[in-house]
Amino acid sequence: MGVEVSSAAFTREQRVNFRDKVLLDLDVFERMLQESRFDFTRTQMGLEIELSLVDGETLAPALINQEVLQDITEGDFQSEVGRYNIELNVPPRPMAGDQAVRLDRWLNGSLRNAGDAARSHGARTVAVGILPTLHRETFDGDWLSLGVRYTALNDSVLRERGDGLELQIEGPTGERVDDYFETIGPLSGCTSVQLHQQVTPQDFPLYWNAASAITGVQIAMGANSPYLFGKRLWAETRIPLFSQMTDTRTVELKHQGVRPRAYFGRSWITSIFDLFEENVECFPALLPEVSDEDPMQVHKNGGTPELPELRLHNGTVWRWNRPIYDVVKDVPHLRVENRVLPAGPTVVDMVANACFYYGLLEALTTSGRPIWTKMPFEHAEENFDQAAQLGIEAQLSWPGAGKLPATQLVQDHLLELAEEGLASLGLRREVRNYYLEIIEGRCKTATNGASWQVEVTEAYEAAGHDRNSALREMFRHYVDHSEMNQPVHTWPIPETEAPQSSARHGQDRLATTVPRLNDWVLMVVAQNG
Repeated sequence: MGVEVSSAAFTREQRVNFRDKVLLDLDVFERMLQESRFDFTRTQMGLEIELSLVDGETLAPALINQEVLQDITEGDFQSEVGRYNIELNVPPRPMAGDQAVRLDRWLNGSLRNAGDAARSHGARTVAVGILPTLHRETFDGDWLSLGVRYTALNDSVLRERGDGLELQIEGPTGERVDDYFETIGPLSGCTSVQLHQQVTPQDFPLYWNAASAITGVQIAMGANSPYLFGKRLWAETRIPLFSQMTDTRTVELKHQGVRPRAYFGRSWITSIFDLFEENVECFPALLPEVSDEDPMQVHKNGGTPELPELRLHNGTVWRWNRPIYDVVKDVPHLRVENRVLPAGPTVVDMVANACFYYGLLEALTTSGRPIWTKMPFEHAEENFDQAAQLGIEAQLSWPGAGKLPATQLVQDHLLELAEEGLASLGLRREVRNYYLEIIEGRCKTATNGASWQVEVTEAYEAAGHDRNSALREMFRHYVDHSEMNQPVHTWPIPETEAPQSSARHGQDRLATTVPRLNDWVLMVVAQNG
């Protein structure tokens, strides 16, 4: 959830004042960068996880997030765009020592607590990029979460667009969604994991460039959104769905090359200021709420400006790697927010994704010639598109390796780099080996969340189920396995000739195929349990 606003409607005068104020914020921000007045004591990582609520019987979206949130007793949970969405904010921590195991344990406890609250209302929580049981009829009713921000965002996107929103996505087999919406409703179908890393102003471009270079690899390994409205589309359909549901451009502006609000980027950067300046110059305000802060005066007095207009505006430009300015206890800091990964399938998979990301990021920013000096930005963008469409079957370009299967690229080149990066950050060898072996397991089995969903759904269809029935049966297995917290590449394909017993059969096979944590990691988990 972004910053709340006080009104869902804005006047022309407010828009003019906001534009002036955000330019003033940008000027103050530039001065702060020149003075290096930013906190950085050690590398800190944090994350946000968006979850969906589903009916315990039908697995359809359960529009009860306020009721569930009231009953959650642990963890920093809050609402998201749709009434079936909630979000968990994870406190920042160093990726060192046994912190990955501690994070795994903490997330499992928090999600169990949320799951208990959901079950008391006849629902379940699930981490998945897009609910396979989501249908367009969901948005015919009262789907929008409580909160002025959500109403204002919906109204502002439609006002800027000047019309409703067209959704056009075609999958690898020719299945397609071609539809029109008068709200941003389908946007709520996109649930993700957002990875944050605190950096210095000087290092920000290094980390942003590195994050952009590996985005395609992340998606290929972690794709988990192959279905929308009953159609098989991209391996990570969340990418085009989010992009199109936040696209305020008219057809004419698209033809003119105007930037979309959710996009990959156009080039490598040399300063964080480049991104904030582009936000201000290229994107009209969606939520033009003006604060009382005089940032220049606060700065002159030696205080820390909150820069609320700049931050509010930045929150409505959805770069897949986004710059963040924030203030904690009157101390400013900067973060790279990586937004490309879907939620799920399990906590252990999400922690493995985080370890892989942070390890690669560290290795590519601290050793050797920077990756972006050897890699055209266009190759990074092509990798992003290919991975979103094809997932673990994508062919990706990499300096010195050429174009090769994503699984081969990761196994032969990037796992070692990620291990070196995690070692440099101080993560224990046993811990980093365990989580990176999960990424390696996906490569060896050519399995991630998206490919597993497709394979199981097609198995049910081959056994005589129609698409909607097949998706429901697949999703039942998905939710059960997800709660067991076993890596997705170890999940079985159920024997669909006996649908009533397939879930139990799958769990029996699962128990014999999952590699156990080694003794040292088990000991850490027990000590922190």
